[in-house]
Amino acid sequence: MKLKFAFAGFRHGHIFGLLQKIQQHSDCEIIACCEEDAATRNAWNQPDVKITHDNIDRMLAEVDCDVVAVGDYYGKRGSILIRALEAGKHVIADKPICTSLSELETITTLVSQNNLKVGCMLDLRQNSNLEQARLLIRAGEIGNIHAVSFGGQHPLLWGSRPNWYFEEGKHGGTINDIAIHGIDAIEWITGLSFASVNAARSWNALATECPSFKDGAQFMLSMNNGCGVLGDVSYFAPDSCGYSLPYYWDFIFWGDKGVIHTNISSNEIEVTVNGNKELRRVAGASALQPDYCSDFINDIVGKAVELNTEVVLNVARKTLKIQQAADQGLNNIPL
Repeated sequence: MKLKFAFAGFRHGHIFGLLQKIQQHSDCEIIACCEEDAATRNAWNQPDVKITHDNIDRMLAEVDCDVVAVGDYYGKRGSILIRALEAGKHVIADKPICTSLSELETITTLVSQNNLKVGCMLDLRQNSNLEQARLLIRAGEIGNIHAVSFGGQHPLLWGSRPNWYFEEGKHGGTINDIAIHGIDAIEWITGLSFASVNAARSWNALATECPSFKDGAQFMLSMNNGCGVLGDVSYFAPDSCGYSLPYYWDFIFWGDKGVIHTNISSNEIEVTVNGNKELRRVAGASALQPDYCSDFINDIVGKAVELNTEVVLNVARKTLKIQQAADQGLNNIPL
């Protein structure tokens, strides 16, 4: 029997990646799509998929679906997930799944009470370089990990991003927007877990047209073995380069036996082991783990998966706490 999906909101382009996956999945079908924003409905250009509703609550009441997939603006996602979970539906969303810790607490409670599942579009796990780094680090190639630095800087693309990014209350913070990918990837690659926020900062730098939008975002974290992590997920990449720079999702892992450096756009990773005078270049992994969509579907049917509901809620909680530390000037906060 196929899983029946209803989509709620299309105001960020990432959701169309999930839409395409569900269209192509033999065990899933799309039975409804809702978009409450009139301008987005009027600009709809998906000939194979029709907007069936303009009110999410009406869709939840009228449609007998198994899953609600959410792609509305960030500040609205938490409330949609909560309403869908209250209606007994599994949920999956683009990141972030919500913009406040209180929303996440409600989501976690509903998931537990109703035995439901939550998915998130955490797609860095599908990169062959990061998978190869994971295999080498888990095999002890560079020993115990003591320091990590990563950059996930994005182009701001002022004028082409949706206007809601810069409207008060709709974005929820650059750290919560971007850093969740890096937080998830580092725990997945190393097998370690984040333990505390040492410091975090967000500020307005390039987005001078909207002083309230904090496009700069940096933080210092500690992991459960004492490993220190420095992250930068600012919107400072040159617009003209888009997402093509090698600094886009760039990771360096320092261990007591060596160092691994990679990014998601190169053809290989760089490995330097103590005792060797030169680095060696290693191809990305030839085989990848199941993607976020497959893991979510398997989680629903009770199969053991790596990216399960517990992991999704855990990484969302940690990222929200880092954002909170930046917003409130908090230091040395447990994660």
